[in-house]
Amino acid sequence: MEKTLPPIPVKRYFTIGEVGELCGVKPHVLRYWEQEFTQLRPMKRRGNRRYYQHHEVLMIRRIRDLLYDQGFTISGARNKLQELVQGERDRRKAGVVPLEGMEAVEIDQEEFDAAIHQEEDKTSPVAESKAAARRVDPSQLLHLRRELFEIRELLTIGR
Repeated sequence: MEKTLPPIPVKRYFTIGEVGELCGVKPHVLRYWEQEFTQLRPMKRRGNRRYYQHHEVLMIRRIRDLLYDQGFTISGARNKLQELVQGERDRRKAGVVPLEGMEAVEIDQEEFDAAIHQEEDKTSPVAESKAAARRVDPSQLLHLRRELFEIRELLTIGR
């Protein structure tokens, strides 16, 4: 009996009540999960009010999925979450970082070249842009990609 969760609105901070509604979990459960999952650390303000950021809402949804849908115990979910976090760190170090909500896709250089050359019409604007893409050094693209991921990481740290 899987309940579809509502989309997460574009906001900087969410109250515990809002997160409860977005994740299908009661606030007392969220407070308990904070004790069990060290990665879950909402900001606390006056009166010990909790304010969650977007990445924490996503983490809570992942925890909920592990516990409620996949049947993990708290300990098992904690270990699985740690594995997932470590896997993401390893992929970032390797320069493979998926955009939020999207899978990382690695493509072989030969496949990339074949896709560019496929059904090329010399007179079309698309063919001209494909030809320009072939002139770009793949190492430059890799370097640019890594720089963009570093910038993205700096921006997410500031959230």
